[in-house]
Amino acid sequence: MNLSLSRSFPIAKAALAAAVIACVVALTCSLVGCASGGTGSSSADADNTSASTDGKTLRVAMELAYPPFETKDDAGNPEGLAVDFIRDFGAAYGYDVQIENTAWDGLIPSLQSDKADLVISSMTITDERKQSVDFSDAYAMAQLAILANADSGVASIDDLNQPGKKVAVKTGSTGDVYATKNLTNAEIVRLADESACVTEVVQGKADGFLYDQLTIYRNHQANPDTTEAVFIPFQDAEEWGIAVKKGNTELLDQLNAFIAQSKTDGEFDRLTEKYLADEKKAFDQYGFKWFFDFE
Repeated sequence: MNLSLSRSFPIAKAALAAAVIACVVALTCSLVGCASGGTGSSSADADNTSASTDGKTLRVAMELAYPPFETKDDAGNPEGLAVDFIRDFGAAYGYDVQIENTAWDGLIPSLQSDKADLVISSMTITDERKQSVDFSDAYAMAQLAILANADSGVASIDDLNQPGKKVAVKTGSTGDVYATKNLTNAEIVRLADESACVTEVVQGKADGFLYDQLTIYRNHQANPDTTEAVFIPFQDAEEWGIAVKKGNTELLDQLNAFIAQSKTDGEFDRLTEKYLADEKKAFDQYGFKWFFDFE
């Protein structure tokens, strides 16, 4: 009898241990969702996140100096239309978006040196830039205009292309490219940022500043006594694209899919209403092509 008990006691302990382990496993599975494939996601959730990158960090370079597209809030944090747009993209594809404020001339090098995964900074798609990076489809359209000094007598682009005229441009911008190619009779004054160019015109040190229509409109509104805005189109609308390192087709395909979706699901309308409602009304009054008019 004693022998029988001595043999069954280890078996009972083993059974008890197995039962405890089974309870722990069951409890753990109930907490983390083991019942549906071990991820806690339903099959529908899995379908919805099939393009997810599992929280991979997306390093975004932009120059936070162009409100309301790329700028900073009062606390110095990234803010603006492009900031919201790329964060919405990150949410759609499971990216942890990290934005790095980068000087304009360092944007493309940041891709080439693997310091950034993409650049979104109101950058025009050009053949020259295509030699260094790959661009997404256009996510915005823009046209150049002139902020002229009120006493300059400039009423058209031809008025700037004259001996003795000084044209301020932001170094490396499409205004710089256009002036270099087409305003060969004028003196080109290249400056590091938009505000410096505006100051040159306001103070009468430059006759005109070439930049996109929105910038010209807003700066004329801010300086109505010392400037004139010349909106007569002198080139086709420019396309703004998101730049990625050459060969990064996976990210490029995701961006293009999101841009295409944003053109139909109201994303651009929401961003316009949040950041550019008054400017949209002014553009409509002037008959300007709007940033998100892709036709």
